[in-house]
Amino acid sequence: MRSQPHVLGIVLAGGEGKRLFPLTKDRAKPAVPFGGAYRLVDFVLSNLVNAGYLRICVLTQYKSHSLDRHISQTWRLSGFGGEYITPVPAQQRLGPRWYTGSADAIMQSLNLIYDEDPEYIVVFGADHVYRMDPEQMVAAHIESGAGVTVAGIRVPRSQASAFGCIDSDESGRIVGFLEKPVHPPGTPDDPNVTFASMGNYVFSTKVLVDAIRADADNGDSDHDMGGDIIPGLVREGKAAVYDFSRNEVPGATDRSRGYWRDVGTLDAFYEAHMDLVSVDPVFDLYNRHWPIRGAAENLPPAKFGRGGLAQESIVGAGSILSAATVRNSVLFSNVIVEDGATVEGSVLMPGVRIGRGAVVRHAILDKNVVVTEGEIIGVDLDRDRDRFAVSNGGVVTVGKGVWV
Repeated sequence: MRSQPHVLGIVLAGGEGKRLFPLTKDRAKPAVPFGGAYRLVDFVLSNLVNAGYLRICVLTQYKSHSLDRHISQTWRLSGFGGEYITPVPAQQRLGPRWYTGSADAIMQSLNLIYDEDPEYIVVFGADHVYRMDPEQMVAAHIESGAGVTVAGIRVPRSQASAFGCIDSDESGRIVGFLEKPVHPPGTPDDPNVTFASMGNYVFSTKVLVDAIRADADNGDSDHDMGGDIIPGLVREGKAAVYDFSRNEVPGATDRSRGYWRDVGTLDAFYEAHMDLVSVDPVFDLYNRHWPIRGAAENLPPAKFGRGGLAQESIVGAGSILSAATVRNSVLFSNVIVEDGATVEGSVLMPGVRIGRGAVVRHAILDKNVVVTEGEIIGVDLDRDRDRFAVSNGGVVTVGKGVWV
């Protein structure tokens, strides 16, 4: 029996996340809290660890303190078998400059690859919400003989222009890689859907190293994985697509199978939270066969006092609802909702306080926001626009630590 291939995981976690402002005002995008108990980076790390990949480098850069701390504290491994999950801040190894793109981040971290000397390298992004077994994708990559394999999710062609799109032949080879095309290509078996790139790649090591080094010498390149490295390997005939719909995750329900969300905007971030709260959720956080792992805080259970009510909601540990009503919402840890307050269709991050009689609707409140007695958020959007960020979809977002 063939031994398991030697795989190194590289997680690209250096993005600024400008479209998620103000949630990214003081933290990197992968460090943004999600789902009541997690950070965005926890989804990719959970997928890799659940698949048995325990040598992982997380490349960070912008406002990375909380992200570095979270990875170091939450994702510690014993190391006795050579396992590690380690944050790697930008080190300016090639001179006094920061990373100029995701490909340059790997170029400046080639020492990690040389030290580990893997057969294959899994390069995944850190800001998507999904479950996936990367081992199945690695197996498909090895079987295909390709230099790089790109994970593709099937999306309706009418919606595909928002993504990087993959044009592949019947053998699975990629013949075109198109960034937000006006006329997206169909898949070989269905002209009505398109393979959208998920930003997840599996490389044969030499192919990645050679491509990264050649890209570094190209003065016309933006040094981006999806914009430069992958299109270059497509032109060389070295790229294949992995159909995400083939991925089987233990414990997945029919409703949650194949779920993937890019939460790069406030509206997408909000909608992904709303996917969690129904009785039969679109994305199920409670799958014990493929758990999402996060920081476990030493907190008491949530408490509902004097008739406090929560319907179709997630309520984190240490939270207290006192004669208040919460509907279709996600409450993180240590949230307090006082008497007579109403919270509907909202995301309340750790430490939020909602005062007596206050109303919060269709909103995201970052950590330690205090909504004072009788205040109203998410009802009068014209008034809210003068005070807070309001998305195109009408989601009101209040930044960290604000008193309203």
